[in-house]
Amino acid sequence: EHSDETFCIDNEALYDICMRTLKLSQPSYGDLNHLVSAVMSGVTTSLRFPGQLNSDLRKLAVNMVPFPRL
Repeated sequence: EHSDETFCIDNEALYDICMRTLKLSQPSYGDLNHLVSAVMSGVTTSLRFPGQLNSDLRKLAVNMVPFPRL
C-alpha cells in the first residue's frame, strides 16, 4: 500500500534461467534466492554508490519503463 517501487519476479522464469543458463538440473530455493539477490544488488547499485545514472527512485522508475523509439 505504501510502496515506493515494486519489482515483480516470475518464479517460472527464474527456474528457466537456472536450468538453461546456469545449467542447474534441480534448482533449489537457495539458487533462486541467490539469483534474485544478485539482480536486485545490480539494480540498486546506483542508489547505494555515487553517480549520475538512476541516482534516485524516480529516475530508476522512469528508466525501467519501456518507451517507443522517437
